[in-house]
Parts: sequence; structure tokens; C-alpha cells
Amino acid sequence: MAKKEENKSCCAPANMGCCKVESVITVDDRGQTVLPKEIRDKAKIHAGDKLAVISWEKDGEVYCISLIKVEELAEIVKGMLGPVMKDILEK
Repeated sequence: MAKKEENKSCCAPANMGCCKVESVITVDDRGQTVLPKEIRDKAKIHAGDKLAVISWEKDGEVYCISLIKVEELAEIVKGMLGPVMKDILEK
């Protein structure tokens, strides 16, 4: 049996750090939540910032939800698609 890698995240891509439980939050009747100030400060999230909601599915059910700043997501997409587009345009 293969040894499970320690600190391997259940929901993050391999090149990102491990995930951990930072806090427990509640969803209100309108579906809203509050990110605790300590997490907002640590993640440098400010009023008006746009966050993308990323869901990870297993067996047809969402089992992990991540938030990423839209600007960071755009950089990741550019980093992934940039070389592909360059190859296509050079042909």
C-alpha cells in the first residue's frame, strides 16, 4: 500500500500549501457568512475586493469550497494559458 503524503491538501492544487481549519463560520437565513477579521487581515482581503468561489467535487458532491481573489485567479489563468496561446499563435 502506498504511503499517503503528509500535509497533502484535500482540495488545493499540488503547488499550493496545505489547507487547514482557520475558523468555523455560520451561514445565515439569507446564505450570507462573515469572514473573521483575522483571516481577512491575513489574506489581505478588504472591503470591495472581489473573490471567486472555487468548489471541489467528489462523487458528484461539493466537499471543499475555496475563495481566491479575482486578480490572483486571473494571474493563474494567464500563467496556464499564456504558453499555450503563444504556441498556437506561433504556428
